Amino acid sequence: MGKQVCLGVASLVGGVLLSATTVHAQQSVVLNAGYFAPRGEATRVVNDVLVENLSVFAFDIKDFNGGSVGGEWIVGIGDYFDVGIGVGFYQRTVPSVYLDFVDRDGFEIFQDFRLRVVPLTATISVLPLGRETAIQPYFGVGVGVFNWQYSEVGDFIDDNSDIFRGQAVSDGNDVGGVVLGGVRIPFADRYSAGVELRYQSVTGQLDLNQGFFNDRIDLGGLTTQFTVQVGF
Repeated sequence: MGKQVCLGVASLVGGVLLSATTVHAQQSVVLNAGYFAPRGEATRVVNDVLVENLSVFAFDIKDFNGGSVGGEWIVGIGDYFDVGIGVGFYQRTVPSVYLDFVDRDGFEIFQDFRLRVVPLTATISVLPLGRETAIQPYFGVGVGVFNWQYSEVGDFIDDNSDIFRGQAVSDGNDVGGVVLGGVRIPFADRYSAGVELRYQSVTGQLDLNQGFFNDRIDLGGLTTQFTVQVGF
C-alpha cells in the first residue's frame, strides 16, 4: 500500500512538472500562514504516545495546537483544475509535569514534549465555478511525505523512583493523505487572497528503545490558514 501511495505522489508531481511546460498552464505561488490543531484524544490512532502520556503527565492534547507556515507552487490546468506542490512547517513545545509525583522537596518534576512536522505535499483541486469568477471556491485531495520529529526532554522517574535527567527522540518520513477546501478572492491583476482548511492523516512510528510509553504518534489534524497567491 505504501509503494502505491508513493507512486501516486510521483505521478502527480510528474504531472505538475509536465503541465508547467505547456503553453496554456497558469502558474502561481501561494504563501500561507495558519493554525494547526492535531486530532483530539478520542480520535487518535491506537497506541498513540500522547494519549498514553495523559495517564502519567499533566498536559492536554490541545496544548499542541500552534502556528504553521508554508508555500505552494500551483499550476492551473484549464479553467477548473489546479495542481500543486507545497511545503509547510509546524513546531510546538508543550511543558508538562508528573500528575502524581513530586521530588523530595515537594517541587514539580518538569518535562518538555516537542513535535515538529514538515509536510511535502502534492495536490489536485477542482474550482467548480472556474477561475474567472469574483469569488473562487475550490476543493481537492492529495498525498504527502511528512518529515517529523518528536521528543521528550526533562526530568523523569525510573523504576526505582529515582529522578534522572533524560531525553527520548524519534523521527521519520511517513506518507499520508490530504484533503482540502477553501475560497480565494482575486484582486489587482495577478493576486488573490483567501482562506483554506487542510486536513492531513498520517501516523509516525516511534523507537521504543528511546523510552517512550508507546510506539506510535498520530500526526493528523486540521490546518486553518490564510493564503496570498501571486500569479506569473
